[in-house]
Amino acid sequence: MIQIGKNVISMKTCIILIISLFAFMELKAQDDTEQKTEQSSDDLAKQLANPNATLGVLFTQFDYSRYSGDVPDAGQNGVVFNFQPSLPIPLGTGVNLFVRPLIPVYLSQPVSGTDGFSSKAGLGNISADVALGKTWPSKWMTMIGVFAGFRTASIEELKAKYTTLGPEVIIGKTTNFGFLGIMVNHGFGVGSGGDPGTESFNIMQDAFVTSTAGVPRKSSVTAGQYFYIVGLKNGWQIAGTPTFAINHNAEKGSKLTLPLGTGVVKVTKFGNLPVKLALQYWYYAASPEAFGPKHLVRLQIAPVIPLPW
Repeated sequence: MIQIGKNVISMKTCIILIISLFAFMELKAQDDTEQKTEQSSDDLAKQLANPNATLGVLFTQFDYSRYSGDVPDAGQNGVVFNFQPSLPIPLGTGVNLFVRPLIPVYLSQPVSGTDGFSSKAGLGNISADVALGKTWPSKWMTMIGVFAGFRTASIEELKAKYTTLGPEVIIGKTTNFGFLGIMVNHGFGVGSGGDPGTESFNIMQDAFVTSTAGVPRKSSVTAGQYFYIVGLKNGWQIAGTPTFAINHNAEKGSKLTLPLGTGVVKVTKFGNLPVKLALQYWYYAASPEAFGPKHLVRLQIAPVIPLPW
């Protein structure tokens, strides 16, 4: 049984706020639909393929992860809900400013202790990026900014060891068949923190904290995401957006986490509200040897909303 305890209120509050935001945006979408020409699913899907699109999107996703490793009882399961609103601020033709928080809520996350693994739930470590993006006449897209991760988890077992801060770069290109791109950021540990220790293996969403053989070291992680989108018809796409990480200060065999992934996307409408639906599967070709993810299934539901400005 998952022990949530006093964190029930904070998790419920997050969910209620997200649902309320969805309801408000649905009403706003109905008002705007009366004033704007309706877009086809294909046109909207093509716009959404570009990360620098001037579109408001509420990314919500559920990730199921299956873990494996050399430690006893490593065959664990985890489920996390992520919410990331993307509301770009247009600064000019093809130029947007993004401020994007990522809020994870762990529904079931395996963590290790003196008695082996246990499943925990609660608010995770909130991260955010601030980036300036530009789409060029050559169909290239570039984005540069800063990324930060904060120690906001509601329980100590889910809390990151350090606050992280660092640069972020995204580059991509619109092609005849869709879109190709890659995002890379590097997080440096700032402030005080502690080494997880040789007996502790905690896997946070898209950020992997592993043992450094008992030697205290600052966090230094290069992480990113490669993405490809192949357009089909009627709002359908083949797409993959796997995230990777290189933990420079981890011990040997635990530095690289690299999944191979693919999936399907459908852009449709629920009433007057456009929604992007996606289902992906990732297989981890490289993962920390002691304990790390092996398979991931991601369900994404992303309403497309009018920008409030």
